[in-house]
Amino acid sequence: MTLRWRLVVSYLLVLAVTLSAIALAIIFILRTRPAPPEPTYLRLASVAQSIDLSAIIRETLPLLNPDDQFDALATQLQSIATERDVRVMLIDITNKIVTYDSADVFNSGQNIDIQASVYSLPTQLQRGIFTRVDVLSGHFDDLSKETWLFVALQQVRRGLTTNALVFADRQGQQTLQDALEDFGAGLLPLLCQAAASGIIIAIILAGVISRTIARPLQGVAQAAAGVAAGNFAERVPVTGPPEVRAVAEAFNDMSEQVQITQQAQQDFLANVSHDLKTPLTSIQGYSQAIVDGAATDPVSAARIIHEEAGRLNRMVIELTDLARLQAGRLSMHWSPLDVGQLTGAIAERLTIMAKEKDITLSIDTRPLPEVTGDGDRLAQVLTNLISNAIKYTPPGGHVWVKTGLHDSGVQVIVKDDGIGIAPAELPRVFERFYQVDKARGPQRGTGLGLAITAEIIQAHGGTIEAQSEGENKGTTFTLWLPSPQMSTVLRKR
Repeated sequence: MTLRWRLVVSYLLVLAVTLSAIALAIIFILRTRPAPPEPTYLRLASVAQSIDLSAIIRETLPLLNPDDQFDALATQLQSIATERDVRVMLIDITNKIVTYDSADVFNSGQNIDIQASVYSLPTQLQRGIFTRVDVLSGHFDDLSKETWLFVALQQVRRGLTTNALVFADRQGQQTLQDALEDFGAGLLPLLCQAAASGIIIAIILAGVISRTIARPLQGVAQAAAGVAAGNFAERVPVTGPPEVRAVAEAFNDMSEQVQITQQAQQDFLANVSHDLKTPLTSIQGYSQAIVDGAATDPVSAARIIHEEAGRLNRMVIELTDLARLQAGRLSMHWSPLDVGQLTGAIAERLTIMAKEKDITLSIDTRPLPEVTGDGDRLAQVLTNLISNAIKYTPPGGHVWVKTGLHDSGVQVIVKDDGIGIAPAELPRVFERFYQVDKARGPQRGTGLGLAITAEIIQAHGGTIEAQSEGENKGTTFTLWLPSPQMSTVLRKR
């Protein structure tokens, strides 16, 4: 399924859930609200129409005793209430006083909160109905606060009103069927229209959004195919939503790093092949001279062959170390050691090298808190840094070696006033296979030394950085190693 249709389906699901929730909420609201009063009023008016009020009065008037009249009237009203399933009452609506209640809730003479108004009879009840009788309707609350609807008949005699004959029924709640009928009659078509509109809008939005997302992603996919085919210069425009822009930026960064790494590897292979070819050529030439008997000084030729073989061996060892470092398989022999003493010993050993180039080597080391590390590997790092400083400082120059404390560890600084490093080259001096050719001039190495140095320091949990103000302005290398003893001292403080 394409992105567009996945978006359409997701939008439709959200739409369906939303509309369903709205429909259920509406049905619930309809279900909990009071039922419409009109059907109840209509039924009560129909009951009232069927009652012959004059006949009731005629039957009760012959009784001379008022109590007998009331009892006879109450009997007839109770019979009507039972037969018609309604509540029948006699109420003085003007004064809001109950005279009779078939439900025996109100006592005679008890006040009642009743609201009444003239009732407009439906057409089907207007024919042959009440003469000289006011028809009222309204509602009242009984003692339990339950609401009752009523239709009342009230005779008017010589401008005076009598007690109203009230027919009442409870105001019921909507049944589920009533709620569904109301919903289906009034709101379902609107929801269907909303659903249809939502589907159309969802399809349009899905198309727009999928196009906005898919186009940049398709560009990234095409560019990735180009990189896979070897075109490392591929870049994609950073457009679209923030998430897509982040993908494009990440791809461009990756492509740039791949291009840089690929170029560095190509440069490295070219340099290594050259550096391997030079000693091999010497070995082949001098060995051929010895074999042919053409060497005027076989001992000197053999010595040269031995030296070139040693050079090849060192290069192979560096390549092996780098490969192991990259794979994380370089074995380390950990032990407590004093970096200050180790640095001083390495610097003293390289004093002869400095004197041969007429370079002043200043050594400022002191005992430091112990670090846990591999002494041989750290000696390799320090030898590389100090020998490089001497190697790339012209005669008459100065090299400084200093140790000290920094943060929760120890620090070694190797500084020279030699040929320096161009600012553009500084971020890459520790990259594998990278050589700062212009900065190092003709004394070019394999580009492995600083890469190996950085890997060893990182394996010790430390850091190393290079600083230079530019070419011919010297270089400063600063390495830092954590010291458990320093951490303990800081924690105690």
